[in-house]
Amino acid sequence: MTWVAGRACAQEAPDGARTRLLMFVNGFAMGGTERHVVNLGRALDRSRFDIHLACFRRWGHFLEEIESSRLPIREYGIDSLHNRRTLREQLRFARDLRRHRIQIVHTYNFYPNVFALPAARLARVPRVVASIRDTGVYQTAMQKRVQRLACRLADCIVVNAEAVRRWLVGEGYEPRKIAVIRNGVDLSRFRARGDGGRLRLELGVPPGAPIVAVISRLHEAKGLDDFLEAAVVLAARHRETRFLIVGDRLAVKDGAVVKEDTYRSGLESLARRLGIAERVLFTGFRLDVPELLQEVAVSVLPSLSEGLSNFLLESMAAGVPVVATRVGGSPEAVQDGVTGYLVPPKDPVALARAIDTLLSDPDRARRMGAAGRRLMAEEFSLESMARATERLYGALLKRRRFMREVPTGAELRAAVHPPTGTES
Repeated sequence: MTWVAGRACAQEAPDGARTRLLMFVNGFAMGGTERHVVNLGRALDRSRFDIHLACFRRWGHFLEEIESSRLPIREYGIDSLHNRRTLREQLRFARDLRRHRIQIVHTYNFYPNVFALPAARLARVPRVVASIRDTGVYQTAMQKRVQRLACRLADCIVVNAEAVRRWLVGEGYEPRKIAVIRNGVDLSRFRARGDGGRLRLELGVPPGAPIVAVISRLHEAKGLDDFLEAAVVLAARHRETRFLIVGDRLAVKDGAVVKEDTYRSGLESLARRLGIAERVLFTGFRLDVPELLQEVAVSVLPSLSEGLSNFLLESMAAGVPVVATRVGGSPEAVQDGVTGYLVPPKDPVALARAIDTLLSDPDRARRMGAAGRRLMAEEFSLESMARATERLYGALLKRRRFMREVPTGAELRAAVHPPTGTES
C-alpha cells in the first residue's frame, strides 16, 4: 500500500518519543499465539515502546501474567464478525486508537485480523501489521478469502515460519509484504528443576517411569489419535512408560468461554478401546509446563499441520529430545537425527519407531536434548525474536516518516535479518 507524499499524520510521535504499539489477540487462554504475545510484551524494549493490548475477552490462563506486567488491556466484546454490535465495537476501537495516538497496530490471527485491520485503517494509524501463524487448517474456504481481503489493508504480514510464508504466497498474498520472524523462547524459564516428586505424585506417575508427552490444544488436526495408536506399540515394549496429553479445547457459548469436552471424551474412549487407558493421562491445561518438561523423556508433536510450535521449541529449550511430524515449520526447528526425529504425518508406526529409539537409548536421548537446547540458545532465543520485531517496527515507521511509503520486501527482510555485524 502506497501513501501520498506529504500527507499529515497527527499520530506520529516526535523523534525520541516512545512508539505507541497496540497488539490485538483473541484473549489470553493457553495457546501458542497467546504465549508468544505474552513473551513479546515482556521482551520489547519499554524505553522505546509504549505497549497496549486489546482482546475480545479479557480472560485466560495468561491474564494474570499479563496484568502483572502492568500493560493496559482493552476489551472489545463481540460474538460474531457480521452484526451491528461488531460494527459498534469496531468504531469504538477506531476512536480509542485515535485517542491514544497509537502508531502501530499489530493483529494476531483470523478474528483480530478481520476485526481490527479495517478499524485501524479507519483511524488512520500510521502502520498496520497482521500476523498469521499457521497454514489455515482451522479455517473454512470463506474465512481464508475474508482474511486475505483484510490483510490487503496491512503494511506487513508477519509469519513465524518459512512454511507459512510459502503457503500465503500460494494463496495469493503479496510476497513483498511478508516478513518471517520465528518464535523465540525465554530460556530462563527452563533452567531450574522443580519438585519432580511432587509433580509425579500429583499426576499419578510412578517415580522413575519414563514420560512421553504431547502438549497441545485438543483438535483433530493435532494428530492425537495417531499418538494414541503409537502408544499401543510402545506400551508393550516399555511397560513403565506413561503417556501424557496436556491441553484442553475451548469454545464460546452464549458469550462465555467454556471447555468443550466432546473431542477429549472421544480420545479417552479410543484409549480404552486400544487397551491403554491406564497408561494415558489427560491433564487438561497446565501453567507449569517448564517444571513438567523437566520430567519428560520424549516430547511428541504428531500434528497434521503446524506453523511453528512453541511446544516444540520449549521442549528443546528444556533439553528434551523431540519427535515431530514433518509438517509446516517443524523441519525449520528440528534437526532430524540431531535434536530429535522427523516422521511423516498420519503414520503411527513411524511415530512409535522414533519414540522407541529414544526410550531405548537414554544416552542418545540426552545428546539430542543437549543439542536442542544449544540450538534454541543460538537461533530461537526470545531476545533475538524481540530485537527482530523491534527492527521491523522501526523500518516501517522510518520509511513512512521520510518516504510516505511502505518498505520494499528487500527492506523488510534486511530489517528483520540484518547482515552479520550490523545488528542493532
